[in-house]
Amino acid sequence: MNFDDEQPEETEKTGSDELLSDDNLRLPDSANALVRLHAVRAWLTRRQKETILEIGEAALALQDAMQEEPVETRLRRRERQSLAAQLAQTQALLQQAQQRLNAYEEAEALLEECVSHTTSGERVLVEYYLTLDELVEHSTQAHAAKASPWQAAMSDVQHRVERVSTPNAD
Repeated sequence: MNFDDEQPEETEKTGSDELLSDDNLRLPDSANALVRLHAVRAWLTRRQKETILEIGEAALALQDAMQEEPVETRLRRRERQSLAAQLAQTQALLQQAQQRLNAYEEAEALLEECVSHTTSGERVLVEYYLTLDELVEHSTQAHAAKASPWQAAMSDVQHRVERVSTPNAD
């Protein structure tokens, strides 16, 4: 008997989460509010995992770039400038990914708060969207014209809620 070929039971759950987390998900008008809520949760989880991978890749790139620094004394000025620019860009990418991860984690916590405080399943996503909208509005006012990765991620979350909450206009 070969147990390596057997797939764990979690595959079914992962499969449905993957379907529900798809950016192009189209739920039927008759979809239950709990399915819509699960679609938002699955999408947030997927975004968090993707962002954690981005952070890891950026951290590795940063580590590689920093290891090249000791050799820097033998580099020409133009090569040093290029290395410094690469290092700065990698640090910026890492910081941006960390800000997006913070936004997705904060959005997930807000969702769970709305779930625990809203009595009607139909209203959870409406309350959640309004909470996100208020949070993004305050952040936009505080940071004027400068859009941050945090704000962009929160805006993406709002778009996701809109996408799964509204009936298809097809």
